[in-house]
Amino acid sequence: MTIPRTLFSEEHLQFGESIRRFLEAQVLPHYERFEEQGYIDREVWAKAGESGFLCFSMPEEYGGLGADKRYSVVQMEEFSRVGATNLLGMTLHSEIVAPYILHNGSEYLKQTYLPRMASGEMIGAIAMTEPGAGSDLQGVRTTAVRDGDDYVLNGSKTFITNGMHCDLVIVVAKTDPAAGAKGISLFVVESSTPGFTKGKRLKKVGMKAQDTGELFFDNMRVPARNLLGEEGKGFVYLMQELSWERLQLAISATALAEAALDWTVRYCHERKAFGKEILQFQTTRHKLAGLKTDVQIGRVFLDRCVELFIEGKLEAAEASMAKYSMTELQCRVIDECVQLHGGYGYMWEYPIARAWADTRVSRIYGGTTEIMKELIARTL
Repeated sequence: MTIPRTLFSEEHLQFGESIRRFLEAQVLPHYERFEEQGYIDREVWAKAGESGFLCFSMPEEYGGLGADKRYSVVQMEEFSRVGATNLLGMTLHSEIVAPYILHNGSEYLKQTYLPRMASGEMIGAIAMTEPGAGSDLQGVRTTAVRDGDDYVLNGSKTFITNGMHCDLVIVVAKTDPAAGAKGISLFVVESSTPGFTKGKRLKKVGMKAQDTGELFFDNMRVPARNLLGEEGKGFVYLMQELSWERLQLAISATALAEAALDWTVRYCHERKAFGKEILQFQTTRHKLAGLKTDVQIGRVFLDRCVELFIEGKLEAAEASMAKYSMTELQCRVIDECVQLHGGYGYMWEYPIARAWADTRVSRIYGGTTEIMKELIARTL
């Protein structure tokens, strides 16, 4: 028994079933190939767009479905439940990049880019992290200097999700390097812009099918109309969206922890040692009982955070709590589940092994655990 969830309606659950069918038809049969090549085929993006699975929370006038954020939660959970964590790029495209444009962009930017993102014609990315600046966004060194009707951008970015596939990128740059946070601005940049170069595809310990790369800007001229919002307001815009980003990471982490428990309970029923199921050993049962309890407690807290977000009442510190607690719990749960799988838990063909490799980064991206604790501590 688990505590019943009240977050979703029947329509949300039906949407989850359609997502599951899409994954079973378009993603899972090819997953091993995607991991080997280091990216998910653009054809999958196009089919996702055709099926209405990209940017569906965007208003209909911009190519979306106007769906509420619960549908987005359903999609993230379905991705995690089947172990397709490498679809993080689609979530970022729809639930991070597109909202920046929707909430802060001019009508020109919205009409130009959002419908093409919803259809899958254009793949979006956001370029924050640099070789010398990660969680501390004020440390970015990429510059943007106004020159007539353009801004000239110079700098580099790394660890960029969708970095090799991207057609448009929201670039974080300093328009006034002496002004600290007030000198940061955001730009919507097309990857075909002269001076824009994609570096190498980065090989990661996990999330092998998630396209991650480097970006370089060399005297890249970006039209002033592609400034996102107002000059110098970039840091404010980033802070406004980070709570939703961190909540998304918590949502995916919780769903994957639940999936890992399901896989492990099933394995412990099937695997025998000394003539009986390993689930019959007290040490196994008690370990799983403790993990299930921890995940259930986390699930209730997270669902409440989602409700508060939808109501517009979620505080930044609470989003940090959700991200910190659920990604840490996810890593602990999956590590214990690998142990219960024994040697098979270390074999790539088993989903628990993939999950173990894929999830370690969750304590780093979107703001490290240490940064989350610091943000929470500021409320004490």
